[in-house]
Amino acid sequence: MNMTAEQRQSLLITLLQQHLLGEVSQGEMLKRLRKEVLGMSQTRYAALVGVSRRTLTDIEQDKGSQAQSIIDKVFKPLGMKSGLTPINTHIAKYVMTDTKQDESLN
Repeated sequence: MNMTAEQRQSLLITLLQQHLLGEVSQGEMLKRLRKEVLGMSQTRYAALVGVSRRTLTDIEQDKGSQAQSIIDKVFKPLGMKSGLTPINTHIAKYVMTDTKQDESLN
């Protein structure tokens, strides 16, 4: 699937919001971005980021407990790194809609 830059950005934002709200796991987000944005197989993407295909599979299936550096390595080509995610969805919703934060960025 060839996506425009706007479509890629829209998908990324949607998936990040869903992840913050607990609707999409980190692994599901990685898998969708790898396939839908990059159009890459697990084998090819694993080689690109320098991890084994098994490690990539485990991450996409939310299995195991990979080091932070490995998680950052697999998300880097997508322009992301892992970080803190609120446990409570009401906090995530507040973070995504707080207009005071938007104003402070300008």
